[in-house]
Amino acid sequence: MSAAPAPGAGLVALAEIAEAAGRAILTVRRNGFDVVYKEDHSPLTQADMASHETIVRGLAQHFPGVPILSEEGADLTYAERARWERLFIVDPLDGTKEFVKDLGEFCVCIALAAGGFPAIGAVHVPLWGTTYVGGREHGAFRRSASPDETGSWRPIAVRQPDPAGLVVLASRSHPSPDLEAYLADKKVRERITAGSALKFCLVAEGKADLYPRFNPTREWDTAAGQAVLEGAGGSVLRFANNRPGPRMPVNKPDLLNGPFLASARPL
Repeated sequence: MSAAPAPGAGLVALAEIAEAAGRAILTVRRNGFDVVYKEDHSPLTQADMASHETIVRGLAQHFPGVPILSEEGADLTYAERARWERLFIVDPLDGTKEFVKDLGEFCVCIALAAGGFPAIGAVHVPLWGTTYVGGREHGAFRRSASPDETGSWRPIAVRQPDPAGLVVLASRSHPSPDLEAYLADKKVRERITAGSALKFCLVAEGKADLYPRFNPTREWDTAAGQAVLEGAGGSVLRFANNRPGPRMPVNKPDLLNGPFLASARPL
């Protein structure tokens, strides 16, 4: 009997770094934390910085010399970033609003980008003890510390369309009237709200069909989730003329993403 598929060494290394960062976040959560607000009015806590420092150390150990673009790192000009053939795109604590509100949907996101697109990525959900990894050329996998999964890696894949209608994901913290317009002519049987990059992972493991996003995001919000979803057979496409268009790139001159559609449909 052939062995079950398993993630490669690069994916496992990203998972272990993300999980270490998750433990640092949970330590801060147990001990209590203060909240400050950045210039864009987004929250920042000691957990963000503890995770950032853990990730930077782990990446330097396992992937020496590869530059890092992190939400909590130094500002970098495009002139500098444009010279990088590979880079890590990191959100040490994606869903800080959910973290501050004591919801469980915050996560750690780490992606390795190459050639202008996410190559591999890891998304770890600390309170769930669950990690997703994947990449377009590497498949996608999930492991959980829950008793029924015992921490072993399991392949995941997007699901086939259901004639009964679509299951659509929406942001918990960023509702959008554009979403209603986009869904107006589609057969939707269920809508689920969720926080953070977890939405990409729910599509990747076959629990939903679409995650349309119209409100602004930045590359560190999406790169790791995009890698996981593409590894599971799905796609993340930019909207062009109000229709899904080309594959969403990274390391752009402007790190702000436009509207996009994360979908169970392949590229």
